Amino acid sequence: QVHLVESGGGLVQPGGSLRLSCTATGSIFRIGAMGWYRRAPGKQRELVAAITSGGSTDYTPSVKGRFTISRDNAKNTVNLQMNSLKPEDTAVYYCKMVVTTTRVPYASDHWGQGTQVTVSS
Repeated sequence: QVHLVESGGGLVQPGGSLRLSCTATGSIFRIGAMGWYRRAPGKQRELVAAITSGGSTDYTPSVKGRFTISRDNAKNTVNLQMNSLKPEDTAVYYCKMVVTTTRVPYASDHWGQGTQVTVSS
């Protein structure tokens, strides 16, 4: 089994910063792409940022220049640095990793439990 645990959410004022982290533990053989998604109230889940195993990154247009995704392969961790936060960034943020375990010879998606980010004055 693989478990993803997120941390770093909370309440912040507009213009502030937060850093989200997500660490995978368990029977991990290899981790491919990693990403952060979010679901705002009344909206569908959207991809916020993604990073490949080679380090290439992609961002949804609304966060480009404000958010930075990074990964630490030695620690099986993905981070999301969020700066210049806006009220419209308020959502539950989820991490996702594409993991090949030591038990089966194929990769599958694994999700974190979600962490609330609230941007409000």
